[in-house]
Amino acid sequence: MTRYSTDPARRELIAAWGTGEGDLATRVAAVPAGTDTATLMRLARTLTHLSEAAWRTYTHPASAAASTDPNSEGWRREEERKSFDEVPGAITQPNLPQDGMLDVEYSPLVESAHRAGRALHAIANADLTAAVLAETAIELAAVENAELGDLAGRARQAVLLSREGASPVQVAAADRLLEQDPFGLASLFTDIDPTAAAVAAAHWLAAAAEVTAEAAGHSPTAVLLEADNIEALPHETPTLVLELLEAGASPYDAVTGLVRHALHIADGLLPDPAGLREQLDNIDDDLAEHTGPGTDPEDTGLRLTPLDPKRPAPDLLEDLLAGIHGCWLLHEEYDELDDEDGFGDDGQDDEHTGQAGIDRRRFAHLVREAAAAHHDRLI
Repeated sequence: MTRYSTDPARRELIAAWGTGEGDLATRVAAVPAGTDTATLMRLARTLTHLSEAAWRTYTHPASAAASTDPNSEGWRREEERKSFDEVPGAITQPNLPQDGMLDVEYSPLVESAHRAGRALHAIANADLTAAVLAETAIELAAVENAELGDLAGRARQAVLLSREGASPVQVAAADRLLEQDPFGLASLFTDIDPTAAAVAAAHWLAAAAEVTAEAAGHSPTAVLLEADNIEALPHETPTLVLELLEAGASPYDAVTGLVRHALHIADGLLPDPAGLREQLDNIDDDLAEHTGPGTDPEDTGLRLTPLDPKRPAPDLLEDLLAGIHGCWLLHEEYDELDDEDGFGDDGQDDEHTGQAGIDRRRFAHLVREAAAAHHDRLI
């Protein structure tokens, strides 16, 4: 989201937002001389809340809810998204106290706009009001562009967010980047929505696991556990994704399901009571295995999600790319390079030299072939 602040020395209202490479900032407007600093801070705070509410419609789209029936979660999300059109009117004509009473809107987005409007009403400066209207239009347009898969300009802050859904445009863009380098380019983290990037990465991990399983003689779901014996890897989550794919889930469903589960937990919800019951049924065995003299009780905590609930999609993307690296480690142990394949002609590579570089290029070639052969699962 965009964060708003006031510079009391320069008398400016400032907007700042994150990208995958750092934060950007711009001046929204100069504020009238003599304006109370507390009022300016209140205006900045309400605009931050407005941005947060607007971006929540992006991270929690109605399409990801189980139902859009009246009064369902999906219905409420649809109604909140429709409220974008109400923001300008709420800013210019906010609800004001009457006879000691104040109407409060159900919509967090619209109520934030009314609060911003009340702060502007207290300042009573037409130029500042016009600047805030222009700024909110830019912010809402950024959300709309991100929904369409266009992360240019202000919409680039979407690369830091975890979304319950994924734009097909962004998934396709991530797939093209992984085709360039199956180990993952830095631009996956700076230019692509992380949920969409993780969907594509799950597809490429499955291809890497298939190639490695054929070389090592293990099942695709076991290769990362074997690779962990070569180099310490975060193998649990990518293995879970491989198991979900083997069970018939698509990369989209596997990834968005895990991200949605973590986001619900971050919101204080219990999304899978049956799964928790199963964990609790096995807790005695877990406690017997992990507790004993000198054991820290905090080390026996029960994880409600395999992902970091504060940043589940980027966390998942990192683990999936680590899984592809793990597949290469195991493949390198078993693969016998055939000179006729043409990967040992010059031994040159931008990042890797010698036999390791040749092996990586051969592995990447085989993974590209496997990914292309099963590209239909990504669509």
